[in-house]
Amino acid sequence: MSATRGRLLDLDTVREVVRISVPLMFGMVGNLILLLVDRICLARYSEDTLAASGPAVFTATTVIMVTTGAVGITRSYVAQANGRGEKREAMAEGANGFALGLLLSALLLLSTPLLTWVPTLSGQPAHIQELEAQFLGLSTLYGTVMTLNMALSSYFNGMGRTRVPMVVGIIGQVVGVVMTVGLVFGRFGLPELGMRGSALGTLSAVSVMFVGYAVYLPKGYVAGFGRLMRRGGRKVTGVLWLRLRRGAPAGGSLSLEELGQTAFVWLAAVLGPVALAANNVALALNYAAVIPLIGLGLGCNILCGQAVGAGLHRNIPHIMRVTLAVSGLYVAVVAVFQILTPSLLLSPFGLDGAGTSVTAHAVDTSRVLWTYSFAFMFSMVGSAVLECLGLARFGFIARIVLMWCLCVPTIIAFVLLNRDDPDMLPGMWVIFSAFEAVMAALCLWRIRRAVSNEENRLHTDEPVQQSA
Repeated sequence: MSATRGRLLDLDTVREVVRISVPLMFGMVGNLILLLVDRICLARYSEDTLAASGPAVFTATTVIMVTTGAVGITRSYVAQANGRGEKREAMAEGANGFALGLLLSALLLLSTPLLTWVPTLSGQPAHIQELEAQFLGLSTLYGTVMTLNMALSSYFNGMGRTRVPMVVGIIGQVVGVVMTVGLVFGRFGLPELGMRGSALGTLSAVSVMFVGYAVYLPKGYVAGFGRLMRRGGRKVTGVLWLRLRRGAPAGGSLSLEELGQTAFVWLAAVLGPVALAANNVALALNYAAVIPLIGLGLGCNILCGQAVGAGLHRNIPHIMRVTLAVSGLYVAVVAVFQILTPSLLLSPFGLDGAGTSVTAHAVDTSRVLWTYSFAFMFSMVGSAVLECLGLARFGFIARIVLMWCLCVPTIIAFVLLNRDDPDMLPGMWVIFSAFEAVMAALCLWRIRRAVSNEENRLHTDEPVQQSA
């Protein structure tokens, strides 16, 4: 990509952002559909599986995000190599990511006994704990495959071939939907397994994806893995340790964000059962609304990584501006519907069956959700760019301080001062959005400094000066 300093926007960059990001957005939507089908199946199977599904899925997702997020740094390594025009090195970076994925997958499998023990801390009835343990015992199996898939998809994404993960993902998601319905309820000639069927349905989906990625891999990819192994134990350890240090903060940030969303739900309950029900509906709408923004953030990560690899740090602000312009247009359109037609948007998420009071408060909350989407748009892009520069640790530390040292305590004080007052739910969202905006500002400040100093810390602890 040529230098773009001095231009506010240009059609070539817009087309490139759309080309890279749209397939990623479709992949995110597919994952959302698979998740919704899974939750609906467990909700309709029995009241027990409904009660067990929330804690089990949350616990599994939080843990798996650590490994998939850490391995996802492979995308930035491949993008930089691709930006330098070194295809063989890009395959080697992809193979290094797969090696890290194997290591983290082994650790995830070893954590199975610990995860199955977690439900005993919940205070739920014994039969609910047993259902949670059934799911968590199998979650590490599909989690290991997801971790390896992240390494493989990161290679294709870093190369700008985002359509491959989209196609592979859609095929796997279709298989997952069919298998989940079949294994939970015992349909299509499959056994009825209830809670176990949910986890096995996800396992079938990610296994199909793994095979799909293997089919698309270039021949030199496996050779890159062999070259890494022949470098000797000390060298291999050094390569993987540095990659883990760069990737672990990214995985930790994703996990902390998931925990923060869960804490937000628990705190909404302090405002009363009406607020909790209204927030659950609004939260589902908000999640669906911001999913495409994640795809745009990943696309920005890839393009900025390629620019860094080519020694064109000065292109980063322009790529970010274009991504934010596209994201802002999407957020503006969604915001119009959230403000003017909230009932229409909320109805698919359970509003039709809710009471009058829940409906009214969910509608009021919907009208302020755009504040979070707007702030998240900037923080997502900022975090993605920091990751491609090897600066994910900054985002991780900022997330800890802002979310857990400032935001959560502030919201705790707010809800305790307004206990059992559901009218305060929109205010709670505004506070949440404000801290996300501060997170975005910190990320953008750090990026500006990194671009000015031409920092690139994926391969070293010191800034690397590169010439254009």
